[in-house]
Formats: sequence, C-alpha cells, structure tokens
Amino acid sequence: MKFQIRLFLLLCFFSYQVKAQYYFSSNGYYENPITFEAGISVGPMNSLTDLGGRSGIGARGPKDLNLKSTTVFGSIYAMAIYKQFFALRAEATAGSVKSNDSLLAGITAQNKAIGRYTRNLSFRSKIYELSFIAEFHPLDLLSNRNPDGIPPLFSPYLLGGIGFFHFNPQANLNGSWVYLRPLHTEGEGFAEYPNSKQYPLNQFNIPIGAGVAYQLSDKFNFRLEYIYRYLFTDYLDDVHDKYIDPEVFSRYLSGNNLTNALILNNRVKPGTAAATTTARPAGKRGNPLNNDAYFTVNFKIGFVFGREKASSSGRGKSWKKQLRCPKFY
Repeated sequence: MKFQIRLFLLLCFFSYQVKAQYYFSSNGYYENPITFEAGISVGPMNSLTDLGGRSGIGARGPKDLNLKSTTVFGSIYAMAIYKQFFALRAEATAGSVKSNDSLLAGITAQNKAIGRYTRNLSFRSKIYELSFIAEFHPLDLLSNRNPDGIPPLFSPYLLGGIGFFHFNPQANLNGSWVYLRPLHTEGEGFAEYPNSKQYPLNQFNIPIGAGVAYQLSDKFNFRLEYIYRYLFTDYLDDVHDKYIDPEVFSRYLSGNNLTNALILNNRVKPGTAAATTTARPAGKRGNPLNNDAYFTVNFKIGFVFGREKASSSGRGKSWKKQLRCPKFY
C-alpha cells in the first residue's frame, strides 16, 4: 500500500511538471515555456522630415507622407519568447531615407506648400539601426490563462523598445553626392549662432508599433509589422530652422566645403518671390517645432527553435498538454 501511495504521488508530481514545462503546438510538437526565433525582414521605409511632403501646410503623420520617397530596407533579428505572449528581440536594420522639395512640382502659387517647392532642398541618408524591442501578445496571454485554451493561429501584438541608429545626410550637387554635416548649413557650431548646435550622427530613437504573427508551421512564423521611430533630432534631413548670413561661412570653411556650403545652404529657385525673402539671414528654412521621424513596414519570416517532437502525432489538433493523476482501484 505504501508503494502505491508513493507511486501515486510521484506520478502526480511528474504530470504537474510536464504540464508546467510544455504545451502542445501541432503535428506532434511540444515547446518549452521559453522558445527562440531568428529570421529576416524586408519592406518599405519612409520618413517624415521638413523636406518634400504633400500639398498644403506641412503636418505630422501620414497627412504629409509622400509615397514617392519610399525606399526598401532589410534586417535580421533574433528573439526569445515566453509562453508565446511576451517576447524580447534584438534587430539590426539597414536602409535609407530620402526626400526633396521637387516632389511638389506642379502646385499653384496659391497652394500653401509653394514655399517648400521654391525652397528647392533635397537630401538622402543611409540608416543603420540596432534596436531592442519587447512584444506583447494579448490573445496568447488569454490562451495561457485558460487550461483548455488553443493557441491562436493569428496573434496580433503591440511592440516598443529602444534603438540606436546612424545617419549622415547628403545632397546632390551637379551629379555628385555631398555630405551636409561638414558644411554647417545652418551655422551649427558657429559662434555667431550659439543656439545652433552641431548634431551627432549616432543617436537613440524610440521604436513603437504593432504587428500580427501567423504560424506557418511548427518551425516557421510569418509577421507583418509597422514600426514608427520617434527621433530626438530634427536634422535627419539637415534642415531645422533658419538661413544664416552666407558671409559667415568663409570664417570657418575653405576650399570645396566653402563652395558647397554657399550653394547647398540656399537653393531657392531663382526668379521666385522666395528668392528675395528667404535669402535674408533671418529667413525661414525649416520648422524647428517638430522633430523628424522614419518608419518601416516589416515582412518577417522566422525560424522557431525550442519545440520538441512528441511521441504521439496529435495531428489535426492544437491544445495544451495535460496529464491526470492515475486512479487506483
């Protein structure tokens, strides 16, 4: 009798441990509370800066988004997933952003965006980013709380984290791309403009967004995400506030940098009203009230690690694995 009691307690303990450590996936696979995923991501990248945009008064968000500025990016990522409802991932991204005021060609003089068109500035910049992001999957959390719950095939989620990125804006001058930061186009770092500081090319950002994951199989996941990056800089496009007195450039620059700065600081279209008003040292060059931003739409394919092949197939169903304590008669 003592042996039966001990065996009963041992089997109950074992069944509890199995229930705590694994749950059923599908096609005979079980997975640990912590699994891992690694994969690649591609998709469109775009930015919201002082340059280009849409007709009308410039604004934050999609209202001022010009799809002609869209580029393509790529990334690789690795992540750890806890019971499918919470995940932490590291991701390395490479892409580029661009925009130019010439996108507004064809607007009328009465359009409120005419000032951006006649300003005639442009930029491009490569983007290199390393981010650390947390994901929260509410449907999977509810499934985990229900002992008989079925993990959802589609799993929408929210995400947020911190990123570190590198940028270096350029402008096209007579067919050649010129780096803009060394030109101090708005007097960054010049004593005559103490409020205009030189901007760092390596900065932090805050990525936030949402996505949906779909389990293609026990080994592969597909994800679709939108990630918006809040930036702490308004110089992604090298445009922030005002034109400066062009005579100041010769006090700090020489050679090609001086020549390029005089040209790229002010490219207002000749013969327009803006050519006489914005060329003054106090003329408006950008909007200092809003920082720049960039965003991506991510199409991800990931390979899942940590799922174990079970002895039984369990084909066609998907439930949590549970063992009951045996009855003795």
